[in-house]
Amino acid sequence: MTITEDPATGNNALGNNVLGTRLLRKEDPALLTGEAVFANDMKVPGALYMAVLRSPYAHATIGSIDTSAALALDGVHAVYTGADLRDTWASPMPCAWPVTDDMKNPAHYPLAVDKAVYVGDGVACVLAETDAIAHDALELIDVEYEPLEAITDLEDALSDRVVIHDELGTNASYTWPLVIEENEGDCEAAMQNSAYVVKERYVQQRLIPMAMEPRAVVAQPEPFGGNMTLYSSTQVPHILKVMTALTLGIPEQQMRVVCPAVGGGFGSKLNVYAEELLCVGLARKVGKPVRWNEERSENAQATIHGRAQIQDIELAADENGKLTGLRVRLIGDMGGYLQLVAPGVPLLGAFLYAGVYELPKAFDFSCTSVFTNMTPTDAYRGAGRPEATYAIEHAMDALARKMGIDPLELRRRNFIPTVKYPYEAYTGLVYDSGDHDKAATVAEGLLDYAGLRARQAEQNVPGARKRLGIGVSTYFEMCGLAPSRVLASLNYSAGGWESATVRVLPTSKIQVVTGTSPHGQGHETSWSMIAAEKFGVDPADVDVLHSDTAIAPLGLDTYGSRSLPVGGVAVGMACDKVIDKAKQIAAHQMEANPDDLEFSGGVFRVAGQPDKEMPLAAVAFEAFTAHDLPDGLEPNLEEQVTYDPPNFSWPFGTHMCAVEIDTETGRTEVLQYVAVDDCGVQVNPLIVEGQVHGGVVQGLAQALWEEARYDDDGNLQSSTLAEYLVPAASDVPNITTGESVTPSPTNPLGVKGVGEAGTIGAAPCVMNAVVDALSGLGVTDIQMPATPLKVWQAIEDARS
Repeated sequence: MTITEDPATGNNALGNNVLGTRLLRKEDPALLTGEAVFANDMKVPGALYMAVLRSPYAHATIGSIDTSAALALDGVHAVYTGADLRDTWASPMPCAWPVTDDMKNPAHYPLAVDKAVYVGDGVACVLAETDAIAHDALELIDVEYEPLEAITDLEDALSDRVVIHDELGTNASYTWPLVIEENEGDCEAAMQNSAYVVKERYVQQRLIPMAMEPRAVVAQPEPFGGNMTLYSSTQVPHILKVMTALTLGIPEQQMRVVCPAVGGGFGSKLNVYAEELLCVGLARKVGKPVRWNEERSENAQATIHGRAQIQDIELAADENGKLTGLRVRLIGDMGGYLQLVAPGVPLLGAFLYAGVYELPKAFDFSCTSVFTNMTPTDAYRGAGRPEATYAIEHAMDALARKMGIDPLELRRRNFIPTVKYPYEAYTGLVYDSGDHDKAATVAEGLLDYAGLRARQAEQNVPGARKRLGIGVSTYFEMCGLAPSRVLASLNYSAGGWESATVRVLPTSKIQVVTGTSPHGQGHETSWSMIAAEKFGVDPADVDVLHSDTAIAPLGLDTYGSRSLPVGGVAVGMACDKVIDKAKQIAAHQMEANPDDLEFSGGVFRVAGQPDKEMPLAAVAFEAFTAHDLPDGLEPNLEEQVTYDPPNFSWPFGTHMCAVEIDTETGRTEVLQYVAVDDCGVQVNPLIVEGQVHGGVVQGLAQALWEEARYDDDGNLQSSTLAEYLVPAASDVPNITTGESVTPSPTNPLGVKGVGEAGTIGAAPCVMNAVVDALSGLGVTDIQMPATPLKVWQAIEDARS
């Protein structure tokens, strides 16, 4: 069929094929016109405002807290300390990923009682009639602290010179090795006997997720019966419901969690936060709604940070550049406490340190996680996978420089051949499909790689002020976090399944209920397109319900690029179940055998009898009236599917860029950026491009600008947008996207996932370009972010 684009809307005129069309997002009009309702917009009569007093010290014992002056302020309803709320909690705040049996995990309560362990740790809270009064009251609370030495250096923390949690006796939380027992010793042999070995240390700086919308919470108790509704700007309403029930001892059936519109998450809203538990706990205590709105600087201190790792990587290769061994030693900064899934973040990367390359089982990995006196860390866009990709891709460039060959050529010598897919990796995991040379070739053409190399040879001559650098990175992404059995083997405390319910209403309109919870990804549009494709209707006739545990009681939410390859596939499977049931009704009505019916374009037809057909709308009404259904068949067209996928999905791609560096100022300008991403079958290419663009900008930001900086006393020195350099639109280069399409064989839609791809590819691509530009001056590496000062200093150091 022919797809034509409406010049007024950009939408395609739809026929039988919906998947793959560039449909504008149905979510956007409300978001763009300000009609969307966020948690902070909600009108809740009689609500009390909560404000949290936070420790100004990174490490201090709490002697006493005098709340009397705050309580005396007009409009203040109550003031609580951690000690006041001891009986409120049925258990400490949850950590759902105890990666080892001996993992050290200090009890973590929403308000500190005896000791504060990072700047921003909550020590008291106020309930007042207005937000302003609540914050004024914070100024009147007198806390007697005894400051202790703060630990912000990871290796210093591991020395246990100063122990942060006295009851643990150490700052090390756990050490987790990825052991390939039958190959023990092979890695060391590779390091000893290979023609080339590179040994590098990379620092993944701390990042602040900086979602556009800070967090907001409203807890609303019902007057009688104990039911509680929690509105939160979370990306995990189902997980939050379970964890809130467990932490506060509330019967789960009495908890409802609703996510209104959510302004971004990037993993920072994949968590159970103290403020959510406080609002629910205090709403139960006072019998009134309680709300809390996070301020921007508060967001920088009290919402989780990401990355924060030291990576030591050794890469060995033979005389032809074929990889022979890989060793990784990782130190992960957990901050003051273990948050929900923080311990598992390094594990997600452990399986990707060989990237898209064919590596013998000479692999040796271990990570050690350590407590420091800084804000807790947790999953941040990509969670472990950008870190791993950065290490292998930066090391590959170091190896190429050592061998004196082109970095793209080195990668091609090591790509896993397409004919070997599905490919069992050295870790035992099976990669579903891939064609890395194709992705690299598309990117090479879009960038004009050969032309730029020729230009570089002319431009990067002695004395040149501006030097050209070309960056390459390839990647695999382990996404669609599942299957449940594999997650169990990693000690993750939840499954990897997803739920969907699909119903055809009496008027033949479609209703989809999903357990995924979007915060900008365009689920309403994509899920509508899947259902429209299946039923042969317009996506506008499909309504998608989500983000309310009363409407969608089963689900595991949105993170890890899991929504489409798990949740979207569940929607497609539920549609198929509804169609199977509808086929029985249509066959009964037409006095035909169900096996003889065909369904296309929203119409059931008897094969070989073109005059016998029945549209879906007629079947839906018959199912509703139930006047004449097959014996034993239940009325209505509604089916539910819980899908636990048999494998992860493995998107991949190649990113390339060109940068120009001013050797006198150290400024880096990204001239061109090309992203070629293969996420399998694309439901909506427009949404894929948007996801890639956003991800690439986040990776660029890590490479060039963003860093959560602390002083030696544990004070966050980049707590506002004046110091934390989030890129503006004017900082972002044009991004050229390309694609290859290699369907996943592990799910019926052939989809993979793309939400984190851009972030994974971008940081190593840009940093490889920066070093490539300066390698002729003797610069061998620069740590992120490559600020003008850092670049200029590296040039000066090399010259001296």
